[in-house]
Amino acid sequence: MTSQSQTDSINAQPTTGHKIAAELIGTFALVLFGVGAALMSGGDYVATGLSFGLVVLVMAAAMAHVSGGHFNPAVTFGAAVGGRLPWSQVPVYWLSQLLGGILAGAVLFFLMQGFEAYDVDEVGLGQNGFGDQAASGYAVGQAFVLETLMTLMFLWIILAVTDRRARATGIVAPAAIGMALAIIHFASMGATGTSVNPARSIGPALFAGTDAMAQLWLFVAAPLLGAAIAGFSYAFLFGKEPLEVDPLA
Repeated sequence: MTSQSQTDSINAQPTTGHKIAAELIGTFALVLFGVGAALMSGGDYVATGLSFGLVVLVMAAAMAHVSGGHFNPAVTFGAAVGGRLPWSQVPVYWLSQLLGGILAGAVLFFLMQGFEAYDVDEVGLGQNGFGDQAASGYAVGQAFVLETLMTLMFLWIILAVTDRRARATGIVAPAAIGMALAIIHFASMGATGTSVNPARSIGPALFAGTDAMAQLWLFVAAPLLGAAIAGFSYAFLFGKEPLEVDPLA
């Protein structure tokens, strides 16, 4: 017969519905506040980079105990490749993250209409870009390598600070991950606008026009490639963590 304490323990485990809510809300917040800061500040480098980093720090601290706090299809993919997340959960995470990103894109598009002079064709919606669709004119080949490399570094950091051997409990892991994302923005935002997250790119692009949509392939493929490399290489480079309940699962 199951004791009351055992029943409470089982009931305390996050359900699939709880994980969907956490990933949807977390990704929504990431796109809303990160891309929103870029739009409202006129593309201020420091404000935008810090906004992306801080929102990940806050939302990861708030939601990590529910879903692991991915808010990014590339993070989910890297976690699955690295054995931190069952593959059966990947579609649920991805759908939640994409929906959160798209909802945030829709909200941002609506909010920007409050500016009388706003024209999405002229100003955009904080979408990522390269070549003649980006203010930087950054070349496609370098853009692909940049996004792959930045995502690779991001995933190595995430896998490291959530490694059980690191004992990065409490706020330490979310803070490291959030600051890593801010640093990544400082190092790449002037080239592509910084994606390292397909959901962040897809959400705004859906409302920014066909040109933005045509460039999405890079901001999906490159982050997933970088995440896959990180997932495959982490244990080889740094060793395997002990077999216990994983904080990313």
